[in-house]
Amino acid sequence: MATTVDNYASLNPVSPVSAKTNAFEAGSAERFLKLLVTQMQNQDPLNPADNAQITSQMAQINTVSGIETLNTTVEGLNSRFAQMQQMQGASLVGRDITVPGDKLAYTADAGVGGFDLAGAADKVKVEVLGQGGRVVDTLEFGKASAGLNGFAWQPSVGKLPAAADGYRFRVTASLGGVAVAANPMMRDHVDAVSISGDRLQLETTVSGRIDYSAVRAVNGG
Repeated sequence: MATTVDNYASLNPVSPVSAKTNAFEAGSAERFLKLLVTQMQNQDPLNPADNAQITSQMAQINTVSGIETLNTTVEGLNSRFAQMQQMQGASLVGRDITVPGDKLAYTADAGVGGFDLAGAADKVKVEVLGQGGRVVDTLEFGKASAGLNGFAWQPSVGKLPAAADGYRFRVTASLGGVAVAANPMMRDHVDAVSISGDRLQLETTVSGRIDYSAVRAVNGG
């Protein structure tokens, strides 16, 4: 013999989202309906339950079921986002990227680096540092916009040092004589990608293992 719960289920089919969600919704709905039927069977005929109260109770069970469905959906989106990050990270293998750091990188004929300005500047100075932190050359720039900027260095005296010499650089900037925060940015190379917990990380030639979020620009292969 069909029960009130069975009749309700046949008139209100639930589209499956996941086994977990279905089990929760089915169990919650069944318990709610049993309580509701018991309440109506034992109510005072002269003082029946208020329709608004019953409607409110039904809305509450729908809200709880909806939250569980939303949580399941968010979990699925997080999983897909992690997969997308892995694909993006894999596409960087073998390419050059810009990350925080002060080590000078080299192209065929110049040393290259960059800086991230907190605001616009009308004066920027880049000092190239040799072994022991000794200043070996200075580059003077005029106006520079806020955000990421790059530079190329060719020695004013002598030839370009070997990359193995480990030259570094430091940056200072100002606007109208007032200092502007300037963070050095360097070029690095991506050798591999890895996963640490829920974080995507890159294995780089110079910086070692860094978070994917540290990448400020992709420079090419």
